[in-house]
Formats: sequence, C-alpha cells, structure tokens
Amino acid sequence: MCKLDGCGSYDHMGPPPKATDEERRLFLKGLAVLPLAVVLADPILAHAAGSTLKKVTITGPTGVTMNAEVALPAVTPAPTVILIHEWWGLNDQIRAAAAEYANQGYVALAVDLYGGAAATTPDQAMAMMKAVDPVVATEKLKESVAFLRGHEASNGKVGVVGWCFGGGWSLNTALATDVDAAVIYYGNVTKTPEQVASLNAPILGHFGTLDKSINRAMVDGFEEALKEAGKTDYEFHWYEADHAFANPTGGRYDAEDAMLSWDRTKAFFDTHLS
Repeated sequence: MCKLDGCGSYDHMGPPPKATDEERRLFLKGLAVLPLAVVLADPILAHAAGSTLKKVTITGPTGVTMNAEVALPAVTPAPTVILIHEWWGLNDQIRAAAAEYANQGYVALAVDLYGGAAATTPDQAMAMMKAVDPVVATEKLKESVAFLRGHEASNGKVGVVGWCFGGGWSLNTALATDVDAAVIYYGNVTKTPEQVASLNAPILGHFGTLDKSINRAMVDGFEEALKEAGKTDYEFHWYEADHAFANPTGGRYDAEDAMLSWDRTKAFFDTHLS
C-alpha cells in the first residue's frame, strides 16, 4: 500500500529533466521526439502527448464498466500493454507513458480505477485509493485484459505494468486472470503462497533500497511465497533509490535508475509479448 511518505509528491528535491525551448516547440508541433522522462517532467509536454489517446469504455458481462484511454502504434497487429496508474489516478503522466508505449510499437491501454478523478495532494490520493473496491477493481482489470486480447489491433498477447498503487494491481491482475507478462514498479507484493498459486505469468519487479514501505522484507516475503508455490519465472531488480524513483514529477526521481528500469521493462515485454 502507498503511504503518505511513500508515493512521491509534486515537489522536487532536485531539478527534473528539461527540454530546451526549441525542443519543446518542435515536440508540440509533432516535429521532434524527446525522451520519456523529459516529456513526463513537463506538464505541457505530458498533456500534449497524453491528448493523443482515445477514450474507450469497457463493459464486462457482469455490467461492470471500466473507463480507459488507448494509444495505437503505427504498425498492427501489435502486442498490448495495460498501464495502471499510481495513487494519483489516471493523469497526464500515465497518458504520456501510454503514448510512449504506442511509439515503441504497443497497443497501450491506460486504465482508470478512480472513475475519472485524479488527485493533486497526498490526502486526496490516499482517500481515492482507500475508496477502491478490490472486488470491482479486479473485475474491471480482468475485462480490460479480455478487451485487449480481442482488440482488432492486438497480436493476442497482453502485458500489464503499474506503479506504486498500480504496481500492486499489476500483480493482482496477473493473479486474477491470464496475462503474458506483468511488471511491478514498487507496488505492494504482500502475498501468501496460496494467493500466488494462480500465477502463470512471468513477473518483473523494480524496487528501491531506500523505500520504507515497499521494502526488502516485503519483497523477500513475496519471493518466499513464490518459491513455496513452485513459481520460478520472476526477476527482481533493486536500485539505490527511493519509492517512486521512476516518476519525474516527484521529488524522489532518479534519472539513471529510471532509465535502467525502463530499458529492462522494454526488454522484458519484447521477450514475452512479441
């Protein structure tokens, strides 16, 4: 679970990556490609990238409805990825990340577990996170997987990635239904061997050694649960970084580790979704 001191903030302890005025101008005109971290750190650029997504509504057989936004790659059929937001909700940061996944050749679906709300303060984020019904959220994510697997632009394979709150839900999705790969960025992984028995997907985890909430003890316990359940297809990476180290809008951003984790994630998805 994300805590008030564990999910980042909108206050920077150090300067975020920036584009030059000329790079910014060209990007906004669609004439330049910038690193994802630079786009995410700039509200105007993130909004511009995120505005390319199209809204979709996914309704399952039980009537549960998921609001989401989708970005399509230039070439299809293509592998697909579900992006699950941090405790802040579906905002331009997540939308811009989805747009980048599409640039990398994926059908990217940014889901919304908050029903259209997005937080700008930790108190708001905590309240929204606590209001999520886990049974309903699970159903929504299962239907999102089915939606992507059957999408006309899909190659039939589905990955899921999430950060913080979304990292825990990336794992929950892989436990609730069959996906082809799941990536966890510093998400709650407190599970028993019985709970992980249903896991069939390979898992990639990114964790920070300075993280006080999603810490070594929790991850070690998760690994023990996996071993006891006979699961071997997982890899965990540790970074000398704090919680939310991959989020350029937060004060704990670590550029080097964020890039390394991004490269590892792309390689992981390339391996399991292509």
